[in-house]
Amino acid sequence: MTALALYADSAPHRLLDTMRDEIAISAALAPTGVRLERWAIRDALPANADDAEVLAAYALEIQRLEASGGYASHDVIRVTPDHPDRVALRAKFLAEHVHDDDEVRFFVEGSGLFYIRHGGTVHALECTAGDLIILPAGTVHWFDTGERPRFTAIRLFTTPEGWVARFTGDPIAQAIPLYEPAS
Repeated sequence: MTALALYADSAPHRLLDTMRDEIAISAALAPTGVRLERWAIRDALPANADDAEVLAAYALEIQRLEASGGYASHDVIRVTPDHPDRVALRAKFLAEHVHDDDEVRFFVEGSGLFYIRHGGTVHALECTAGDLIILPAGTVHWFDTGERPRFTAIRLFTTPEGWVARFTGDPIAQAIPLYEPAS
C-alpha cells in the first residue's frame, strides 16, 4: 500500500506527518508537481516474466504515457536481493539528485521509497506494485531500495540516454531514515 511520510528538511529532520489515504497523499504531493496514479496489476503476468513480457503486458499504458508526455524510450529495471550491483545501485540512487528529464516509474512488483525535497519538507513516498509516479524534470529527490531490494519497474524517458542525474552533493539523504520495507 502506498504511504507518505513528511520530514522537516532542516535538522533535526523530525517526522511531521504520515498518511496512507490516496486523496491526502495526492493533496500533500500537489505543491511538488509530482503525479501519482494507480494502475491495475496484470494478474496473468507470470512471476518470472522477462522484460519483454512486462512491457507487452503494459503496452497500452506505455503508449498513452509516451503520447501524453513526449517520452521516446522505455525499459524495465529489476533489482533483487541477489542482483550483483544492488549495493552500487542503492548508493547511486540514495544520493540527492535532479534530472533534466521527468522521472517516470511504474512499479510492476515490489516497492521502493522516493524522497522528494520541496518547500522545506521531504516527502518520503513509498511506491508499491500498481503505483505510477512522475517526478517533473528538476525535482530534487533520491530513491531507496532498502537493504534487500525487490522491485520491478517500467521506466520512461524523453531521451534515449535514459537515467542521467545531476547530484546536488547535499548530505540530507543520510539524515532521513532509510527505507525498511515490510516483510
